Amino acid sequence: MQRVFTHLFILLSLFSFNIWANDGVLKRAYNNQQSDLQVKGSGKVTRILADDNKGSRHQKFLLQLKSSQTILIAHNIDLAPRINSLKVGDTVQFYGEYEWNSIRWHYPLDP
Repeated sequence: MQRVFTHLFILLSLFSFNIWANDGVLKRAYNNQQSDLQVKGSGKVTRILADDNKGSRHQKFLLQLKSSQTILIAHNIDLAPRINSLKVGDTVQFYGEYEWNSIRWHYPLDP
């Protein structure tokens, strides 16, 4: 399995509260609808989504953490290079800002 190491900036903010995350911190942040947390962790790519090209461009994909929680990664490809070799099953380390949202991913995503 190929490991991809990169800094991921999730909706980068200069004024975010500084927290080093583990799976428990991310779970609490989701349950408490908390945002603006600097987080660091890793997970396995479960789905590669279409790029978001509105405004700042983002490469988007889903990661599953060891806790089984799934998070959406929005990698700003205007600030850092696209991860061209990214594929389902890769382990990715991330560092960026966690933003809570109420979207739940249900499989299959395709109609």
